[in-house]
Amino acid sequence: MSIRPTLETRKARPTMEGAGVHLHRAFGFQDPSELDPFLLFDDFRNDLPEHYLRGFPWHPHRGIETITYVLNGTVEHGDSLGNAGTLGAGDVQWMTAGSGILHQEMPKGNANGQMHGFQLWGNLPGSQKMTAPRYQDVQAGDIPEVIDDDGTVVRVIVGEFWGRTGPVDGIAADPQYLDVSIPPGVTKTFRIDTYRRAFAYVFAGQGAFADASAPSGVLLEKEVMGEEVNIRDMSGDRTLVRFGTGDEVTVQAGAEGVRFLLISGAPIQEPVAWHGPIVMNTQEELRQAMRELRNGCFIKPAH
Repeated sequence: MSIRPTLETRKARPTMEGAGVHLHRAFGFQDPSELDPFLLFDDFRNDLPEHYLRGFPWHPHRGIETITYVLNGTVEHGDSLGNAGTLGAGDVQWMTAGSGILHQEMPKGNANGQMHGFQLWGNLPGSQKMTAPRYQDVQAGDIPEVIDDDGTVVRVIVGEFWGRTGPVDGIAADPQYLDVSIPPGVTKTFRIDTYRRAFAYVFAGQGAFADASAPSGVLLEKEVMGEEVNIRDMSGDRTLVRFGTGDEVTVQAGAEGVRFLLISGAPIQEPVAWHGPIVMNTQEELRQAMRELRNGCFIKPAH
């Protein structure tokens, strides 16, 4: 067994999307080979309704899959095919956009005004980019939860883990998507297929990945008394950890424990032509998609 080294640790950056939704982007719209088959990861946790209520009005997708995981609040969604529904706390929606879909996502907070969740974009191989769109809406109660003897809790959203299989299936990248909570001071090792790209996204507590050294935050440049210095941000929250090759990930939880998403998938290793929510293999395919969008023939008839 070999432990995957940490290639990079970085903070998600504030940005705005949709009609003015404040969120933090861990990665996206950069080198698509970096975390192939994954293209983008957004953290839309927010406690101020004015920062999310305008939502994500009607917009297109083609050639990708979007994975929405809600922690608190609700997201109402609808699309050009007549599908509609509401995602609540703990629910997951896996949307395969395929040949094309127009949809909207409108977030609403809980009683405390909290709207918390994440969205991940997964690429589709060229052979599946023009398949029929498909939804998989999964309720919180249908997601297996495994509790280990040391108190570690893992929600298995996609893939197999500790003898349990997540409810989402038929996904191109055959990914593993886990929500992991580790108690304070516990060191834990997780198996990941050697041929997968993998990353963790810390969203509560703090932890040290790759070995059992003391937990540490992200090394950041900050101005202190007029001088730029490197200091450790010990929050751990909104931290992306990108792993190298190996078949295990090891993490030691800090004094408050740690909660993170552990996500891996098989790389597609194909050319990427990317414009916003439309991702194809060639520039000509991308131009064709934009022409169809302008001409009103973007949505393909059901077979």
